Amino acid sequence: MTRAGIQRALVLSNGYLAESPMMGQQRADAADLMRAANDWTVRFARRYPRKFSAFIAVDPIRPTALPEIARWRGNPAVAGIKLHLTASGVDLRRDSDVVALGAVFRAAAEARLAIVIHLRTQRMDYGAPDIRRFVDDVLPAAGHTPVQISHAGGWGGIDAATLSALGAFADAVKTNPRRLRHVWFDLSGVWTDNSSAAEKQSLVALIRRIGLRHFLPASDWPYNGDSLADYFSRVYLELPLTQKEWAIIRNNVAPYAMY
Repeated sequence: MTRAGIQRALVLSNGYLAESPMMGQQRADAADLMRAANDWTVRFARRYPRKFSAFIAVDPIRPTALPEIARWRGNPAVAGIKLHLTASGVDLRRDSDVVALGAVFRAAAEARLAIVIHLRTQRMDYGAPDIRRFVDDVLPAAGHTPVQISHAGGWGGIDAATLSALGAFADAVKTNPRRLRHVWFDLSGVWTDNSSAAEKQSLVALIRRIGLRHFLPASDWPYNGDSLADYFSRVYLELPLTQKEWAIIRNNVAPYAMY
């Protein structure tokens, strides 16, 4: 981090994986594993309070989600919660899932915890319809709570689904900018060596439509396989933004990163 010029970073628990349907047969102690992962993450971040902010993790459609958020409420070492809709099997077109996700957003807001969410779901036709449902029926529950959307609404790489999702956010900003005033998109792994010039241009066009202030530098390190210094000095510059635009994005800091 020091070599890459990064002063602070988020340490995100992956405790939601313990209860994920993607992990195969559900273990009897899955809830205990989820809590243990959150405990470990918070302990680690507390060792380096000037470098890291800790985010616990929950599966938003499990009955353990709200009690786990309540368990950390008021803990000064915890800045937010991490949600992963793909891993949790959330479907934004299923009413019960939307209600459960909204309840988690509301609980986070009441606990004054920021939210980082991997928004893309498992649906093969994920895109604008899912984002419209999220913006209309889930996001308002967060109130003024900061919400960071991972991978610019996708799950890494640029494809039609990611561009469709970002396009719906751009439409929402145009219709009512205040609805997204506390929303940020991180640029972790959004474009890869396989992304075409046309795809990168399409992404840049949507970044400009939504507004540069809504985008945050991020790496998802160590999963990207590059050193942090290489990632930000080489990979980031592959996106065709101007130097002035890059300067704006690289200086953006979400409020919870200052905790």
